[in-house]
Amino acid sequence: MTTKQTLDLLRAHESRNVLFLEPDGSWPIVWERARGVHVWDAEGRKYLDLTAAFGVAAAGHANPCVVRAGQRQMATLLHAMGDVHPHALKARLARELSRITFERWGRARAKGKRQTAKVAAATGKVIFCNSGFEAVEAALKTAVLATGRRGVIAFEGAYHGLGYGALNATHREHFRGPFRSQLGEFGHFVRFPGERSALKEVAQNITKLFRRHKTGAILVEPIQARGGCNILPTGFLPLLRKLCDRHGALLILDEIYTGFGRTGKWFACEHSGVVPDLICLGKALTGGFPLSACVGRADVMDAAWPPSSGEAIHTSTFLGHPVGCAMALAQMEEIKRLKLCARSARLGKVLLAKLRSIQNSKLKTQNSARALGLMAGLELRRADGSPASAETMHVIKAMLHRGFILLPEGAHGNVISFTPPLTITEAQLRATVKALAEVLATD
Repeated sequence: MTTKQTLDLLRAHESRNVLFLEPDGSWPIVWERARGVHVWDAEGRKYLDLTAAFGVAAAGHANPCVVRAGQRQMATLLHAMGDVHPHALKARLARELSRITFERWGRARAKGKRQTAKVAAATGKVIFCNSGFEAVEAALKTAVLATGRRGVIAFEGAYHGLGYGALNATHREHFRGPFRSQLGEFGHFVRFPGERSALKEVAQNITKLFRRHKTGAILVEPIQARGGCNILPTGFLPLLRKLCDRHGALLILDEIYTGFGRTGKWFACEHSGVVPDLICLGKALTGGFPLSACVGRADVMDAAWPPSSGEAIHTSTFLGHPVGCAMALAQMEEIKRLKLCARSARLGKVLLAKLRSIQNSKLKTQNSARALGLMAGLELRRADGSPASAETMHVIKAMLHRGFILLPEGAHGNVISFTPPLTITEAQLRATVKALAEVLATD
């Protein structure tokens, strides 16, 4: 079908709140196929994807090894019975997620002799889910079962998904407002510290919340992706770890966007050496299949969840789907084989330097760049300091017509986000920033 035919069908038969359609047809494009770092639309036009489709395609779109793993599994066992009759791949993936998180972190900290015996000996246990918000909700359930306290501390600008549990910790009113009457309102929000100097004040506010409310967890993204690529200042995660330990609460890290090499390490928490109690994973886990996971330290999970009596109290039809498990195992092998964590760290520095170089007196906006690995944002503001929301969208559309796929992020939509496949080349990044500089200077 042509782009128009597809969009006409969606306009007629999909909820009108899902897809934004420009009346002049300039947005969106209709994806036909994708491979590596490129996407082709329904008319055959080729684009460089700087989004990795919301960070999913970390090892490249349609990575051949990941695709083959999925195809083989589809031909063997297309579906299983999540919480009743298991399959081997679910067991293998649970083991690998334990190894790559709590077991690896324990070994790393043992070398520095800074760990407690509990952390050094830890293994992980997994609850498999389908989407990112489900992994967050599994973590929230774990926290209330383990601590007996319903409250959760989250941060302004946070995005943890749109399910009714996750919405209690998702900050933006755009998402929460229409459904507030049905929410449990167990989330309490603290200002996101933009710089290290704000840590003392934030710590004081968190301490007050612990005193006022029965709080069982702190939930945080190491980098707020949809919040506008907001990066936690140095020392903040260690502070949260300390506060959780002091008040008997669990530290939950939402690494759905930042996991699997995106920030230059397997997981963003590794930049600070902080070990969470629970970590939520998704997006790049499979490279393109709806599978997510809540991985918790084994003693925490066992304290929270009773042995099954034949009827699990948290499950789903597609729990630990065999095709997703096969693709996840292949995806992690590809990230290792291609050394994508190191590649992300190296190219992230190049990208940040190039974005910061987009400065001259002819620009209509004031720009500031930030990045950790290949997770970067370029924030656009007007001369009076107000968010350049309309200008940002104009730039993103202009870049799309030049063959570059980008997204706006942040509460005001004034941050141009960069989360490309980790297989992108330095030359492709340079070409992107060069085109961006031209658009900013002329449009």
